[in-house]
Amino acid sequence: MATLAAEATQSNALEAFRMDVRDWLSANFPPSLKGVDFAMSALEGPAEPTPDSEAWRIAISNKGWGTPTWPREYGGGGLSGAEANVLRQEMARIGAANPIGGMGVMMFGPTLLEYGSEEQKHEHIPAICRAEVRWCQGYSEPNAGSDLANLQMFAKDEGGHYIVNGQKTWTSGGQWADKCFALVRTDKSHKHEGISFLLIDMTSPGVEVKPIKMISGESPFCETFFTNVKVPKGNLVGAEGQGWTIGKRLLQHERSGIGGGRMAGMASLSALAKAVIGTDAQGRIKDAELRTRITKLEMDGRAFVATAMRVQAEGGVSVASSILKTSGTKLMQEASELRIDILGMQGLGWEGASEDGGFTQEQIDQTRGWLFGKATTIFGGSTEIQTNIIAKRILGMLDHQ
Repeated sequence: MATLAAEATQSNALEAFRMDVRDWLSANFPPSLKGVDFAMSALEGPAEPTPDSEAWRIAISNKGWGTPTWPREYGGGGLSGAEANVLRQEMARIGAANPIGGMGVMMFGPTLLEYGSEEQKHEHIPAICRAEVRWCQGYSEPNAGSDLANLQMFAKDEGGHYIVNGQKTWTSGGQWADKCFALVRTDKSHKHEGISFLLIDMTSPGVEVKPIKMISGESPFCETFFTNVKVPKGNLVGAEGQGWTIGKRLLQHERSGIGGGRMAGMASLSALAKAVIGTDAQGRIKDAELRTRITKLEMDGRAFVATAMRVQAEGGVSVASSILKTSGTKLMQEASELRIDILGMQGLGWEGASEDGGFTQEQIDQTRGWLFGKATTIFGGSTEIQTNIIAKRILGMLDHQ
């Protein structure tokens, strides 16, 4: 009986919280932003803020709900997992998206909360919660991709600071970032134990960024060169030699975000198909085979979202993040392929958007998005690497010689 009473009390508290959320959203969310997605801003560059988007950013930042479960003392919302879920549901109900995102939220912030000093948390977390600082990731190098621990960018101890020399590649959003969280080598005599986690100001003398053009025509990734870059000792997260442990933890956050960040787009497949293919007398998509393909993909997508929510409820990121990354990116690629199939010849547009025949801008965006999506099963840890992690760390399968 006591358990039932406690559950009823919790349920009532959540419903009261839901009403508070609805009232707050009604007062603070600009209707003009309904349906606007901020998820890819880290890779697309800083958009010019509108009065409404800036007002929305400030409002949700002041409330702490841009990072709802982060501690209030650093600028977060201090919500429980259940409360954060209610907030997500209510925002989705009115078409509101979270404007606070990017690598600071998805990857670096959660890692710093776990491994950073109090001084580092107070210095960096509040600015992330307000979306005032853009972060990029300095991990991969020309000879350290899947074998990340082979990285060679070296941070030489000069007493009160480090001098950093080396190169990183595939630096997502590096040309727009203010700061970089990087894995560097501080000891050349040990492979994994010689790696440290260092924070680097991208405006420092000696930092050079060269964007890489992708097959989609976009340049969201960069080569980044560091030549005699001076970095204060206070920018070391954790201890020297702890970088591999911290870096792996951050990758779990990244993989969860890559896998589960863009499932909502599947809901638009039916609407796109009805607009392009047409409907039958019953209002269904006219092509029966296409109906089946869309239905299966949407079922798989909903099952994935349910799994991701269960993982989150059970404690958040873990080695299960590799499962989410593998299955989530596969679903996103399948959804992009299906969109191109639905559009047919109109799904092959590249440039020259025109409403008078030719291609629309939306059709061109679908083509470029399809091409960009090819990278999702590679960046953040390739599918092959994730499969090995799943086999060894989750299924307990060991190599036998």
